[in-house]
Amino acid sequence: MAIEEQEFQLDNSFLDPAVQDDPFESYATLREQCPVYRVPETGLYMVTRYEDVREALTNPETFSSRPGAGAGGANEASKAHAAVFAERGWVKARTLQRTDPPEHTHYRKILGRVFTNRNVEKMKPRINQLTHELIDQFIDRGHCEFVSEFALPLPGIFICEQLGLPAQEYETFKRWADAMLAMSQRPLTPEEAIVQAELEVEAQHHLAREFEKRRAEPSDDLISLIVHAHQDEEPFTMEELQDLMHQLVTGGFETTTAAISKSMLLLLKYPEQMEKLRADPSLTKNFIEESLRFDSPVAGLWRTTACPVELSGTQIPEGAPVMPRFASANRDSEIFDEPDTFNIERDNVNQHVAFGLGNHFCLGASLARAELLAAFEAILERMDDIHLVDEMEEEVHHFSFFLRPMKKLHLGFTKK
Repeated sequence: MAIEEQEFQLDNSFLDPAVQDDPFESYATLREQCPVYRVPETGLYMVTRYEDVREALTNPETFSSRPGAGAGGANEASKAHAAVFAERGWVKARTLQRTDPPEHTHYRKILGRVFTNRNVEKMKPRINQLTHELIDQFIDRGHCEFVSEFALPLPGIFICEQLGLPAQEYETFKRWADAMLAMSQRPLTPEEAIVQAELEVEAQHHLAREFEKRRAEPSDDLISLIVHAHQDEEPFTMEELQDLMHQLVTGGFETTTAAISKSMLLLLKYPEQMEKLRADPSLTKNFIEESLRFDSPVAGLWRTTACPVELSGTQIPEGAPVMPRFASANRDSEIFDEPDTFNIERDNVNQHVAFGLGNHFCLGASLARAELLAAFEAILERMDDIHLVDEMEEEVHHFSFFLRPMKKLHLGFTKK
């Protein structure tokens, strides 16, 4: 029987930074007692069970990627944010993340040329080289701040190089990427929203100049590919280009940085798994997949219901914001035995949904896996006795409803 009014309420709030820092107990409670949970502060329907997450990700006719009135909200912050782009920048078109087939298919086909397995194979020598260059900068010191000195610059520098931008600009692009994601990370005041929008408009104008350079003089880089890609015989508009770059810039930094950082922390938390990995490096790929399952870098993505739907006994109205929660699905005991155990020898680890499912499966998944593999092969080869130098802060992550990026990770080690 469908539940018209949600009677169950969590004792805590998903807008509490402490809950977002470690949400897994709350996820377990929801999977057991209220698998489709309407977050009272936002009206968002959070989907927590694996099979329901699969349904929401693979049924775009019902769970649309096109944002509705409820997904972004029409609050004062979102209005203030949008006004900045209307006045001084470009209002982004809906391209990859915010469309359904057939529109989505056109954009994905073009960018899919970049992230084929064949192309990623060609990228691997540079990824490996960059990995060792970064380690070279701190290996003799015997300690490092792992997030800022390794986990961030590895994907950051690499995506800048692929885009055809100066590698040393990656820190600027990280600042812009943070602004691009700000509205999905946490509730903002109108004043905060304006600050973040102005930063993103700064990025838009910088990128617009790069687009015009590539129109005049194409080169062998990702920006040139996008600028000269045609859809229905027409080049992409500036609004389309800005949205595509928004997704490439944010995807190229945040998720892989989080995955590398979290994977390192898991090895420190579970030293017996580190010992297994050192004893048998052939487990590295499985370790990476288990890390992605155990602490997914992306907590979930937005959907909007295109029609009324019932999911696990909960009625969701048309036009409602829905978030299939990857991080919860990956701890579902119906799919994974002992899901709260970090086990790098897990047999069915490839069933995780850390990269999503369906039409919107992460385009850059093969690149992210290549970067993670290069990172940990080099770390295990060159660093021994890895340990925490400082005690972790009480809250390990920056507050985010979407990504949960780590703050810092101070490591000590012995050079091998």
